[in-house]
Amino acid sequence: MLLLQNKERFGLIAVSLGYFDTLRSCSGSSTASEIAVEDQKTIGLSPGLVRLSIGITGSLPERLEQIERAAKEAGLV
Repeated sequence: MLLLQNKERFGLIAVSLGYFDTLRSCSGSSTASEIAVEDQKTIGLSPGLVRLSIGITGSLPERLEQIERAAKEAGLV
């Protein structure tokens, strides 16, 4: 999330994903934070899960490149 936000300037952080701009949410630390950790594991909600809502700002290829660069820098791929 930090790389997408600070380095890639990728959308906005949001709890609700209904907006015209690109949004991202880390459900485990926001909307699902009240769910017990055991229950989060049961339903497959990992702490690093990032939900994205690609808006009308920027092109899809640009957004995919931003995600790929951030994932590589974070050592995820």
